Amino acid sequence: MFQSAEQPHEISKFDFKQQEAALREALLEAQFDLVERQAFPLLILLAGLDGAGKGAVLARLGAWLDPHHLHIVAFDRPTDVEKARPRMWRYWYNLPPRGKLGVFVGSWYREPLAAHVIGKRDENALVRELAAINRFEQMLAEEGVLLLKFWLHLSGGESKRRLREIAREEGVRHVVEQRGWKQTRSEIVTVGERIAMDTSTGLAPWVVVPSDNAYYRDLSVGRTILEAVRKRLAAAPVPATPSAPAPIPPLDGRTVLDGLDLESSLSPTDYRRQLAELQQRLGRMTDDRRFRKVGVVAVFEGNDAAGKGGSIRRVTMSIDPRRVRVHSIAAPTDEEKAQPYLWRFWRRLPGRGHVAVFDRSWYGRVLVERIEGFCADRDWLRAYGEINDFEADLTAHGLVIVKFWLAISKDEQLRRFKERENTPFKRYKITDEDWRNREKWDAYALAVNDMVDRTSTEHAPWTLVEAEDKRYARVKVLSTVCDRLEGVL
Repeated sequence: MFQSAEQPHEISKFDFKQQEAALREALLEAQFDLVERQAFPLLILLAGLDGAGKGAVLARLGAWLDPHHLHIVAFDRPTDVEKARPRMWRYWYNLPPRGKLGVFVGSWYREPLAAHVIGKRDENALVRELAAINRFEQMLAEEGVLLLKFWLHLSGGESKRRLREIAREEGVRHVVEQRGWKQTRSEIVTVGERIAMDTSTGLAPWVVVPSDNAYYRDLSVGRTILEAVRKRLAAAPVPATPSAPAPIPPLDGRTVLDGLDLESSLSPTDYRRQLAELQQRLGRMTDDRRFRKVGVVAVFEGNDAAGKGGSIRRVTMSIDPRRVRVHSIAAPTDEEKAQPYLWRFWRRLPGRGHVAVFDRSWYGRVLVERIEGFCADRDWLRAYGEINDFEADLTAHGLVIVKFWLAISKDEQLRRFKERENTPFKRYKITDEDWRNREKWDAYALAVNDMVDRTSTEHAPWTLVEAEDKRYARVKVLSTVCDRLEGVL
């Protein structure tokens, strides 16, 4: 893939100046059109050997484009804040919104490339990482991101000359002298070519840019960006996507919720005793020094009026308030709508030694958004796999995921709704939307069945909670959290 770029390409300074003015004007016009229409986000990845000119390309883009709508991020070794969160967190955190242009240097390709070159990854690990990258980039594309990936390639002789210059200027010769330039370059090029070939897809292809000649390199990058933006803008509005086959209801009419014994209950005396024991147990574990190496993500979903708030309070009151944060998830804001749907949840993830509680969560994509038609069928159908990948990233980092669906009967929900309407300090808990959702009870039951079936995994299983009796539900939630955390500690 890179061999074709070994042949030198030349553009003279005179020719460059002749073409630069028109290109710069066209890029600015395309950028302003993108900003005005907020049609999609543009994300550019710059990769290549040291000395290939990534810094020079950044400087050129900074001069050609309006900096108010250009966000450049250079990723080096993770900071302490980044180390406390999953590996992909810092990339999600810096994604550009619709109408903006982001440039990443040292992207999610940095770790697998470096680790494989120095021998910290075997072949199977590299294959898994590249497959995960392909799924991630496919998700970005499905969410509307225009992703442009550039590999700045130097021929052998030019790469050697530039590395020598870097060593002289910076006084560091470890790459050139300790390992040997030929060995280092050969390994990086070999692994880089393998990574580029395995991750160059129809939705996110790699563009190899010959970089021996700076003028040729910069014009190539600029024109590629211009044509890609123009093509995407010309295609707006995006044509309707083909419909996807949705799951059919269970043929026997039963869902996972039908297997619950909603008559399960707990006496007030047993409730008080077990609640105190479990809260003390949870408090001790979260105060343990070993807890600093892990974290907890607790997800609460359920029928309206099922008692999520009460269960959440019994969990959080057991934990040092400096270590726990509750996120009440409502309809996305305009800022959140300008990003992929998982973006707002990545930004709320806890660091190690902390607990994040989500009152509603990313499962809204396969519940309310599915039922209410807020997204296309193909969007919520692909979300099952994207959610499983997301949760696998969290557990790989050491976060413990506990997911609860609190279930009540339709009759009990009606009783609680009326009680809320007749209790002054509870009236805020009942809305017109709650009554509308109730009319779609069967549709939500089917959606919950599909959700549990497709996203209850070994590392992040669902716990179905019989919540007709609030005391029983609270104890079951606390017991599950304690058991899962104790199993890790």
